[in-house]
Amino acid sequence: MSDDGKGTTPGASEPVKGLPPEQLPTVSGPLTGSADGEIPPPPRQNVAIKEMLRSNWVTTILAIVVAMVVGGILIALTDEDVRATSVYFFARPGDTVVAIWNSVYGGYEALFRGAIFNPRAPDFATQIRPLTNTLGFAAPLIAAGLGVALAFRVGLFNIGGRGQMLIACAVAALVTFNLDLPMFIHLPLTLAAGIAGGAIWGGIVGVLKARTGAHEVILTIMLNYVAFYLVAWMVRTPGLLQRAAEDQPISDPTPPSAQFPALLGDRFPLLDWGFIIVIGATVFVWWLVERSSLGFRLRAVGENPHAARAAGISVQRMYIYAMLFAGGLAGLAAMNQIQGSVTSGFDGYIDAGIGFDAITVALLGRSRAWGVFAAGILFGALKAGSFTMQASQGIPVDIVLIVQSLIVLFIAAPPLIRAIFFLPKTDAEKAAKARAKAAKKAVNA
Repeated sequence: MSDDGKGTTPGASEPVKGLPPEQLPTVSGPLTGSADGEIPPPPRQNVAIKEMLRSNWVTTILAIVVAMVVGGILIALTDEDVRATSVYFFARPGDTVVAIWNSVYGGYEALFRGAIFNPRAPDFATQIRPLTNTLGFAAPLIAAGLGVALAFRVGLFNIGGRGQMLIACAVAALVTFNLDLPMFIHLPLTLAAGIAGGAIWGGIVGVLKARTGAHEVILTIMLNYVAFYLVAWMVRTPGLLQRAAEDQPISDPTPPSAQFPALLGDRFPLLDWGFIIVIGATVFVWWLVERSSLGFRLRAVGENPHAARAAGISVQRMYIYAMLFAGGLAGLAAMNQIQGSVTSGFDGYIDAGIGFDAITVALLGRSRAWGVFAAGILFGALKAGSFTMQASQGIPVDIVLIVQSLIVLFIAAPPLIRAIFFLPKTDAEKAAKARAKAAKKAVNA
């Protein structure tokens, strides 16, 4: 209370007008809010929650959720019962709602039964067979995805997974299929030949990029065509890759001594030792990129090649190394095909789209080794479950492909996901918005 009789609260700069002195508010205890105008920091748990909501893995999970929701809408739209009940929706809306629920629930329940666990099977081994199928389908996706992701980290866009896989199969068949060796020699020799073939085909891109400055996207796309037509010619030519005493364009089957043994026995044919090798490749790529000195140089080139060159790093050499590793990993994916799931012979379509799906896997995995591993298992589950969805529910396999595409679409647009779920913006998004606002203000001025 001031001495002038007008009445002021302690710490206030203006008198409280209109109130007699006896009705003025009193303040007990120390004042918070500091006289210098500083705002107290938010609680630590609020900061932690906000940082968690900004993280990439939250955005990734929510992108998958949104893609699944859109996929559910497509499942409902393509269901015959839903279309039939929608005709009299306003008379009996409950029938349409029940039909929608049955179609969406039935589709995703079939996806789960075909990809993870089948509770309807009579014994436990049959119940977990879907999970082993998922891992078997995921193995080549992970290996090829690692190759694409590693190139991404060096600033290269490797679209040549298909060509690298084809050449790997051709080299392995030419070098080792006609050999009569014991398994402990034949199997690793075939694996090494395939990896070397893919590495050589990828290394061609690295050398041309380093020596001539040619763009790797153009190079890999063109080399995909070269590899496809080269392998197609080889499987039609007797004495090269064409199966003996046959006119069909297909290679000899993979020798039994060069095939990966089943990991859990003959009841789980799709899961073989190739998956263990892929796990080892994931560990190797993680160590190479994140922990080794070579990985530091590779990442430096990917972040800023001009700064890396100024620091004494040979950018051209890093490009060659990156494409050698990327091609070798694509070769590993090819070996998972011809030494694992497709041992009856191959032609120009042995890649089965894996070379291009690997780009999707690498994007979903944020170009990190273990992220690619998880993304590969997710896409393997979608592939394994799609067959059960089609067989038991009549849902087209194309729906699963649409869901995969939507996942990548939403992953590539994190601001859209943050807007849908009202997530806090990242510092980079705030800075970009501030720069755009400043640029607009400068133009208007």
